[in-house]
Amino acid sequence: MSVADPLRLFDRGCPQEVGMSDLEFNRFRRLGYELMGIDFSPHKQSLLCGRLAKRLRAFGFSSYSQYLDWVQCPEHRDEMERMIDLLTTHETYFFREPAHFKFLAEQLLPDWPSSRPLRVWSAASSTGEEAYSLAMVLMDRLGEHCPWQIFASDISREVLAKARNGIYSMERTDGISPDYLKRYCLRGVGPSAGTLRIDGPLRRRVDFAVVNLNESLTALPEFDVVFLRNVLIYFDVEAKRRIVERIVGQLRPGGWLFIGHSESLHGLHDGLRLHRPTVYRRLPL
Repeated sequence: MSVADPLRLFDRGCPQEVGMSDLEFNRFRRLGYELMGIDFSPHKQSLLCGRLAKRLRAFGFSSYSQYLDWVQCPEHRDEMERMIDLLTTHETYFFREPAHFKFLAEQLLPDWPSSRPLRVWSAASSTGEEAYSLAMVLMDRLGEHCPWQIFASDISREVLAKARNGIYSMERTDGISPDYLKRYCLRGVGPSAGTLRIDGPLRRRVDFAVVNLNESLTALPEFDVVFLRNVLIYFDVEAKRRIVERIVGQLRPGGWLFIGHSESLHGLHDGLRLHRPTVYRRLPL
């Protein structure tokens, strides 16, 4: 997942020397909603404080207000992106929610014409495990000669840099079948022991780019399949509605949309038909 679960992993609290006032927290809440569409609930205040404390120390600020004023200057865009990275977590793994990949492999791909391009979007790809899982399925079922491509996006440049490298700890690969490990992964040796890298032909089928789902998506092409999983649960209803509308706008009529098993699109868009739980299809125009 990508833009994902704000402030969920760490709870270190605020350093004693720098506290965050309610006024400062509300400023961060407004900025987070404007940038990402995520509303940090009040009980996240100490978590947010803990995540940003190191940045204050790194720049010598004595308050969160000083840091917030500084980071919003146009010339400090790099630090703004770093702050966004810190305020979102990127928990994911290979073949998460395997029923979706099974449905794709057994229900959608067998009837796909070999000469017809297939474009798949991993819309919150984080460090790339979802995108490469999709690539393994497509390479297995459609082969290298079918014109398929995967577009993978996230709001974080940092996680996308890791995704492009395609290097993962062996401890994170439990979801990959032995057959796929053998066919699509390279085992690290020597200094790289304990890691694997996604094989080059598979990596070249995946394009990574920064995309903020809270902004216009009209510059993107249309897609046949979109994986938008474990993202919507972190937005309020109106933000969900806007994101789904943007996503559906980039989904071809008859195209498929997959969401996470803890999510629902009920009442969010009337241009989609529920095919089975968490799997939707865009209606014809």
